[in-house]
This record gives sequence, structure tokens and C-alpha cells, in this order.
Amino acid sequence: MDVDMEVDAVQRIGIIGVGEIGRAIVTGLRHGGGESPEIFLSPRGARTAAELSERYTGVRVCADNQEVVDRSELVIVAVRRQDRHHALAGLRVDGRKVVVNVMAGVGNDDLRRILATDAPLIRAIPLPAIRERRSVTVTYPSHPEVNFLFEQMGGALPVADEAAFNVFSALTGTLTAHYSYLATLTSWAADQGIASDDADRYLRNLFQGVGRALSDETRSLHQLAADHETPNGNNERIRTTWFDPANSEALKKALDDLLADLK
Repeated sequence: MDVDMEVDAVQRIGIIGVGEIGRAIVTGLRHGGGESPEIFLSPRGARTAAELSERYTGVRVCADNQEVVDRSELVIVAVRRQDRHHALAGLRVDGRKVVVNVMAGVGNDDLRRILATDAPLIRAIPLPAIRERRSVTVTYPSHPEVNFLFEQMGGALPVADEAAFNVFSALTGTLTAHYSYLATLTSWAADQGIASDDADRYLRNLFQGVGRALSDETRSLHQLAADHETPNGNNERIRTTWFDPANSEALKKALDDLLADLK
């Protein structure tokens, strides 16, 4: 996407909820050195917050969440969905702040009721790869400062409405199924007498190659699949016998059910 280069970079960023995504965002902001904003962390996730403040200059742990808000221009809310009321109730958020909501399954209407603020609220889906500035982050609604921030860390993908945002959120829910698929392949190989470490090493290498092929955006996903198959070959056999129409429909049904819950 094109980002308005006249947008000023945010100089002070606060993060409430320093779990894995909070840690990944801090790491991404500091990735590669150079100028980066001051970062203010909530005491929530104290061990991680302390570790990050010791590792990076300009990263500070605040006494409480209100101090995070007060010191920041842009506040990222990354607490677990079930903890949002306890962590956020009573916070005073000035309307001049920008709040980025990265809580899965929590809409902006819900968050606005909790915060009772007229500040802009932007939903976002940063992925773990943001630590290496390789995450394309879906956002809604589009906001110039938020888009500029995430564009620096792998790319921003603003979407038209919350319905579209929820579809991308559902797609994100397939990530660990991919890892479990690979773990199942490793387990099967071990059952055939292959050393687990050897099977693990081979599969990691095999699918890292797949990941590199995905960077070729000149070919559709269907074309990539076709390019890796030969008629009546091994890949075609597994695809047509295991990932058959019934399996495909079961996956779509699981996504439909997840999307209904996200709405």
C-alpha cells in the first residue's frame, strides 16, 4: 500500500499487556537499530517487561497502565480478551491519543464502552513475524499514523469494514493447525522407524522452501500447487486422497463457525 510520507512517525508508544505479541512488537520496533520511538510498557507481564527494558534503550516499565497512557501518543492494547475489563476499567484516555486494539475477538465498540473515550480506536492483527519486521498487519479503520507504523514493520493492510477484518482474524486462527500438521508428519515418520530429529530437520527444510516459494506473488496459490505436482505423482495422490472435498468442506465449516463467534 502507499503510505503518505508526510505522516510523522509516532515518537512515544505505550503497550498495555506485554505477552508474546507485545514482546514481538517491541522487538520489531527495535529491529535493525536506527531511530525508533520511546516505548512505555505496563507492569502487566512484569518479567517480560523488565527483560525488554534491560535489553533495549528507550524502553521503560511504568508503575501502572494509567502512566502508560499518559506518557504515550499511541497506545497498543494487547491484553488477553478475558482480562480486558480488569486491565482497562477506569483508565482515562485523552481524545488526542490513538488506541490500537490487538485483542482477538474484541471489537472497537466493546473497547470504547470500557475506555469511555472519544479517541480513535484502530483494530490490528500483528503476527509474531513482526519481531523481524516481516508481518503484514491488517488494520481497521484505516488511520495514517497506524498505517505508517505497521508499514515500517512489514506492511499495513487496511480493510474496508469490520466484517472484512473478522475474516482476516479467522484466517489467522489457522496458524497453529499448520504447525500441528507438520508435527503429525514428523510423528508418522518416527512410526516408520525414522529418527525424530532427522524427520523434524527434513520437514523444516522442506516447508521453509515452500515459504520461500510463497514470496513469488506472480503465481497464484493454485498455480504454485500445480507447479509442485506431476500427474499421478506423490503430491497429487496425497492432495486428492487426504485433502478431498469432504476435508475441504470441514475446514470451511470450522472457519464459518469461528467467524460467527468473532462477529
